[in-house]
Amino acid sequence: MTDCDKTSQLSVELNSEQKMTEFGGKLSNIISELGEPFTIFLSGDLGAGKTTLSRGILNGLGHKGAVKSPTYTLVEPYKLALGMVYHFDLYRIVDAEELEYMGFADYLLEAQLCLIEWPEKGLGFLPQPDLTIKINSSATGRCVTLVAGNQCGNALLKKIKAL
Repeated sequence: MTDCDKTSQLSVELNSEQKMTEFGGKLSNIISELGEPFTIFLSGDLGAGKTTLSRGILNGLGHKGAVKSPTYTLVEPYKLALGMVYHFDLYRIVDAEELEYMGFADYLLEAQLCLIEWPEKGLGFLPQPDLTIKINSSATGRCVTLVAGNQCGNALLKKIKAL
C-alpha cells in the first residue's frame, strides 16, 4: 500500500481481480468494526472494477451467491448480519431527480451500508459519502484511491493503513 501525503486519502495498487475482491473483504471487516451506517461512492470508467470491489465487500459481510451490477435494476438489496446493504448503480440515470422518484431517501433511512456506483449521475440528491473510492487503470492493474469524506471515513482509512 502506498500512503499518500494527506491523512484523508490512501492509494493502493491492486494487480488482479482477486486482489480487488480481497481488498473489498478487508474494507468490509473495518466497516463492520465501525458499526455506523456508511456510504461509499465508487467511481471509475466502465470495467474499472467497481462491481468487483462491491462483490468483495458484500462477500466479506457474509453474502453468499452472485453479486451482479445493478445497472438495469438500479439497486440490489442485501439483508446481511450487518443490516440492510444497498448496492446502487446510477449509470442509467439521466437526471438526478429520478432518485427522488425511486424513493432513494427511503433506502438511506434503513441502510447500514450503501455502495453507489456512478455517483456523479446523482449529484444534488446524494448524501455526503463517508468514503469515495476512485478506480483507475495503471500499468500493473488498478490504482484504487480512497478519499475520506468525514470522520467516519477517516477512521476507516486509519484502520486500513494499519493493516
